[in-house]
Amino acid sequence: MAIDLGKWTANPDPAVREVLLAVKTEDGRPEVDATGPLPHEFDGGLHLLARHDGVPAGYVHLDVDGDSHGHQVAELLVHPAHRRHGVGTALAQALTERAAAGFRVWAHGDHPGAAAIAGKLGLARRRELLVLHADADRADWPEPVLHNGFRLRTFVPGQDEDAMVAVNARAFDWHPEQGALTVAEVREEERQAWFDPAGFFLAENDRGEVVGFHWTKVHDPVPGRFDGDPVGEVYVVGVDPATQGSGLGKALTLAGLRYLRSRGLLRVILYVEGDNAPALAVYTKLGFDRFETDVQYGA
Repeated sequence: MAIDLGKWTANPDPAVREVLLAVKTEDGRPEVDATGPLPHEFDGGLHLLARHDGVPAGYVHLDVDGDSHGHQVAELLVHPAHRRHGVGTALAQALTERAAAGFRVWAHGDHPGAAAIAGKLGLARRRELLVLHADADRADWPEPVLHNGFRLRTFVPGQDEDAMVAVNARAFDWHPEQGALTVAEVREEERQAWFDPAGFFLAENDRGEVVGFHWTKVHDPVPGRFDGDPVGEVYVVGVDPATQGSGLGKALTLAGLRYLRSRGLLRVILYVEGDNAPALAVYTKLGFDRFETDVQYGA
């Protein structure tokens, strides 16, 4: 059985969608539709499609601009019907030959097959991104308590983007992706069907300055991952480092969680770095436990 990797291209082959949709059916991700643009994580960069006996079997996207730490970042996916046939290994080898030193590649769901391929190529676990979840109807989420003159309000599109992005940059200056968020990207998100300013909370100090935010999100049911009902997400919680220790982060988190529960959602998820012990402690007390693990491998 022949594996044909073709060539790296600046634009994805149309058959890439076939691979992504098959992976979504099996794994519940990525959030790709049958038509329209591909998910943003596949924008730009370089694309490589693998065919197995002439049939689309796998795909790698390489973000050559890289994250804010200077690492080129790749997404590698193998069609479920062609797993364990050498497609993933061939794509990973091509990636190691093309990507710059220090690159990272995501394995969503921490599949054993991804770990085996990484081991063959001398790639080690460099980062873990945990997906936590909580049952909204069972969790104890009390009314948020605000101190030091802080007050909460909801986001106003066309007015609050600059202030929110400025706080985000200060809150996540350590983060390889989130810290690089731009006003243009926020406005792009505002155009998405899921965007709801009523679930986007801002915290202001007594001078009316934005010092924190909690952006929530609601996902449609995803067969194989989120079955049955829509799922809420703690999309991003960010607080200005100058406010740390004031309880503002917890208050914002509770405001968003209570809002998601008021929408009738039964489950809420969030993403958190595996080595962020303080955040994990807070979320554990709020009733969250581990649901999935995403891993970045690198040389």
